[in-house]
Amino acid sequence: MRIPLSWLREWVDVPASGDSATDADHVHAALVKVGLEEEGVHGGALTGPIVVGEVLDFVEEPQSNGKTIRWCQVRTGTTVEGEPEVRGIVCGARNFMIGDLVVVSLPGAVLPGPFPISARKTYGHVSDGMIASARELGLGDDHDGILRLAELDVSAEPGTDAIALLGLDDVAVEVNVTPDRGYTLSIRGIAREYSHSTGASFRDPAKALEVGEGLGHSVIVDDQAPIRGRRGCDVFVTRVVRGIDATRPTPRWMVSRLQLAGIRSISIAVDITNYVMLELGQPIHVYDLARLTGGITVRRAHPGESLVTLDDQTRSLDAEDLLITDESGPIGIAGVMGGASTEVSDATTDVLIEAANFDPVSIARSARRHKLPSEASKRFARGVDPLVAEPAAQRVADLLVEHAGGTIDDLGSAWIEAKRPESIALAEGFVDRLIGVDYSLDEVTDSLGAVGCKLKPEGDGWLVEPPSWRPDLVDAPSLAEEVARIVGYDRIPSELPVAPPGRGLTRSQHVRRGVGRALAAAGLTEVLAYPFVRSADNRLMGGDDVAQVRVANALDAEQGMLRVSLIPGLAAIAHRNLSRGLTDVAVFELGHVFRPEAGRTYGVDAVPFGTARPSDQAVAELEESIPHQPWSIAALFVGDRRARGIGQASEESGIADALDAARLIASVAGASLRIEAGSHPALHPGRTAALLVGDETIGYAGELLPQVALDRDLPRRVGALELDLDRLIALGSGEIAATSLATFPAATQDLSLVVADDVSAGAVRDAVAEGAGDLLENAELVDDYRGAGLAPGTKSLTLALRFRAPDRTLTAAEATEAKNAGVARAAERFGATLRG
Repeated sequence: MRIPLSWLREWVDVPASGDSATDADHVHAALVKVGLEEEGVHGGALTGPIVVGEVLDFVEEPQSNGKTIRWCQVRTGTTVEGEPEVRGIVCGARNFMIGDLVVVSLPGAVLPGPFPISARKTYGHVSDGMIASARELGLGDDHDGILRLAELDVSAEPGTDAIALLGLDDVAVEVNVTPDRGYTLSIRGIAREYSHSTGASFRDPAKALEVGEGLGHSVIVDDQAPIRGRRGCDVFVTRVVRGIDATRPTPRWMVSRLQLAGIRSISIAVDITNYVMLELGQPIHVYDLARLTGGITVRRAHPGESLVTLDDQTRSLDAEDLLITDESGPIGIAGVMGGASTEVSDATTDVLIEAANFDPVSIARSARRHKLPSEASKRFARGVDPLVAEPAAQRVADLLVEHAGGTIDDLGSAWIEAKRPESIALAEGFVDRLIGVDYSLDEVTDSLGAVGCKLKPEGDGWLVEPPSWRPDLVDAPSLAEEVARIVGYDRIPSELPVAPPGRGLTRSQHVRRGVGRALAAAGLTEVLAYPFVRSADNRLMGGDDVAQVRVANALDAEQGMLRVSLIPGLAAIAHRNLSRGLTDVAVFELGHVFRPEAGRTYGVDAVPFGTARPSDQAVAELEESIPHQPWSIAALFVGDRRARGIGQASEESGIADALDAARLIASVAGASLRIEAGSHPALHPGRTAALLVGDETIGYAGELLPQVALDRDLPRRVGALELDLDRLIALGSGEIAATSLATFPAATQDLSLVVADDVSAGAVRDAVAEGAGDLLENAELVDDYRGAGLAPGTKSLTLALRFRAPDRTLTAAEATEAKNAGVARAAERFGATLRG
């Protein structure tokens, strides 16, 4: 919202320092104090001398470049001796005549840009200044030639200060208006806020008007489809002005204020409605009375109806659109844009003024549906004071009479069924408890009274009736916020709350953060993928019968399922990076997956609406409507883990990288990970490992099926990993135990055992470790042999064993004894024999 300071001063006492920049800073500071956000300052870019000039004579001189210039003699005032001061000025425009009054920028002036003016030689003459256009003065975008004061219906003596004459010395401050404070989208609202901040005297422009009566014009509100039980219109006021001259120019002061406020001048009737909208916050529409057919009906659109709006676009109407209609059909989309059939033109003599109040939700939806944001819909969507419609209509009528030559007719209407705001119970001491400041009773009552509330004592507090322009005041906390705002936010102490003992991050949060840090430190990049995937992706990761949840209002219909795995999202991110030339990618994501129960329907028919706390039953229903969402962690490895170097071949990423990442994650969670051969519908059958903690499978690591990778434009070999992080944390200790450095030497021995092909190496290693006891420090598989010298259906597994005692140097006999105990356990469990 842009607020010209001269306009603001009409309704509130704003001190003038003589320096526009200082005044703008003062107003901004005052408005920021009561919660508005400073945006910028507009205007004030002109500095003199800029004066009125009279064209005494000119000579047209054709130039070699094909252009014709005028060498003008312009009177710009009177010299000390009383003689006319005449300057020679070169001008390229040709839309002025001898005797015209124009605006002359003299040497030393600065125009918007900034564009300093000086005497300079051009086209064979020394031009002692510049005759300015409207665009060069910042008065508009038109550049059809020189600005002639006669076009503005302005007259003055040569030498008169043109900056003051044309209102170019005014500045506008701009503030950002939040959606809950629509009343500040007006000079009336801003003036009231300035008064709250500074204590300056406020004069309500709506109360300064004498509202007349207009009766006899038929208005019917027939809303058969209210939204959320609220009727689309509760106020509809009309007034009639006859005999206007629609071709009259808009007064210069009004044009200047509109332009400073960011609205271009169109015509006298439209400019006046925009002016009143900015002043009072009430959008106004005017109709050509001669083009109306019968009375007005406010209703919802019928199936198949359309309307040609003021922008000459034919718009198909929705059944939810609120319309203004007459006997001919729709003549406007209520609160959004009028229709072309009743548009005011230069031939208009009689106008019907409309000032109404429409439901914010209905107007907001129509504006979005038709992609028609406007100053009117912006205000209606935030809430307009229903009691300002009559004064606003009267203000438009008065201005049309004053500046367009019309007369006010008795014809009109005043259909008003707006309900008074509901009173709010405010207990004594509630504001103090909520804000944390000790306010006196006078501070509470005076603050609420200042914003327009009416207070009635009741019990140990008050019944507070909010003013009609404050639809955001709906409960006791919103009233408390007003007290804090008006008294001053500086009264609220800047004290950080002290966390109670025993609080902080949970164990799960600690482990999740630790896992993310560990993987990032290992060289992986954390990413965030969309949780929406194709149904085929979920079936690939979970099998054809996997249970899925469809999003009710999906951004993309093809990707409307909630993910059951993180890997499809990582594959899409890897593909995007490969397409941009990043061939070696190692990424991971830590996020939720969705695991619904088969055959169960999720979601609720209605979400609790409003500011009241939902009931326990409503909360329980919401919780039940959400599928299980465990934390999962997944990683993808594409390209080379090690680049090719001098004398060194590159190493391609694969299952080994996925297993290393899995071990790292398990170590952070304090879990002992067991790795066995496994199977997964999306992973290579010969390169898939099941990841277990104890006897529970918590994830898989391996390489994507080559066809799956190629379908996603990835290399044939892609390492992949996914773990159920919630289960890993639950099964792990969450602690990483540090081991001290050994002070005694280790004894190493190799062990080769022959077992059946279907016995996993991990199970054999675990059996050997269990039998060898505490002296075995480490057992690592170093060879898996199948071939000559072995019986069919068997394999030879070679383990490198390392033994160590914490208190002595082991003898070879002790190490051998421990090894043999391990062999015995493997033989007992799997029938393992020593390889000869």
